[in-house]
Amino acid sequence: MARYTAWNVPVITLTGYLGAGKTTLLNHLLRREGARIGVVINDFGAINVDAALVSGQVDKTASIFGGCLCCMPDGGGLDDALTTLARPKLRLDAIIIEASGLADPIALSRIIHFSKAPHIRPGGIVEVIDALEHFHTVDMQRDPPARYAATNLIVIAKTDMLDAPSRTEIIERIEARVRMRNPDAQFALADHGIIDPGLIFDVASNEDPQDELPIAQLLRGSQPHAHHHAHSASVELPGPVSPSALVELLENPPTDAYRMKGRITVREPRRAKTHELAGYIVNLVGRSIHIAPMASPAIPGEFVAIGMRLDSAQAQRRLDALPEDPGDGLDAMGLRHLHRYLRLSR
Repeated sequence: MARYTAWNVPVITLTGYLGAGKTTLLNHLLRREGARIGVVINDFGAINVDAALVSGQVDKTASIFGGCLCCMPDGGGLDDALTTLARPKLRLDAIIIEASGLADPIALSRIIHFSKAPHIRPGGIVEVIDALEHFHTVDMQRDPPARYAATNLIVIAKTDMLDAPSRTEIIERIEARVRMRNPDAQFALADHGIIDPGLIFDVASNEDPQDELPIAQLLRGSQPHAHHHAHSASVELPGPVSPSALVELLENPPTDAYRMKGRITVREPRRAKTHELAGYIVNLVGRSIHIAPMASPAIPGEFVAIGMRLDSAQAQRRLDALPEDPGDGLDAMGLRHLHRYLRLSR
């Protein structure tokens, strides 16, 4: 499914302790064919993003000075960086922030949520965990850090470096500890720093932009492909849906659905006389719901669920069961809940 609108660019944050594998993961995400990605970093000297990829794949790289992003008053220069990157003319698919190893995901999540930068929406907090080091030695000796509570997706890195006999046990221990802080956390394994980029963001086209440097294409061709692909389920929506049923699906998504996205239409009182429909773009990341209006409702609509461990058949049944609006009266309660999420998304 293509990107729905250029007006709400998802802002995805990579967090994790120093050396966890954030930069390796970032470099992999930047290699996604056709992707137009903006990057925000703390300090050019502290990151090892391949220069060819930065100049050829990334439309704009913004440097944030003054230390940890979450420590800057009122977001410091972060709002300025996001404002610059989210300009519609750049046509970015996503903005990725690689936070300092000292950054607090809880504080950073608040900064992004309350950012005054236009044309953005929260795209999730991705915490990278070093399976080989932090949990095998240090972190297992203390209570799970509070930072896990703010995380939407846990990427367990360096699993390819674990001894085969203990690999499953270590991964299960990590997941169990994370769930002590965040029962709803979703997990992805990153062998060699690789996960399916489709789990993190969408691209408007699978073809590289015309301004793409050839060297970036060569670098992509030499990298291994993702070993683990995200699973998905989708449904076409030929007419308006029940607002109550939509809200129920968003608040109680299919098991292991990390992301859900869609274009939907509903009937509303203000359009009842003209029989026009109201259209919305809906995004769910983890448990975070974002809803934005569409100027011209798309018919038919569509809805997609994505997850690494998603039971596609079960998710498909849930999506297929999303009922159309019967048209025998307005769903006032459902519309109130839908509009509440719309207000919270602004």
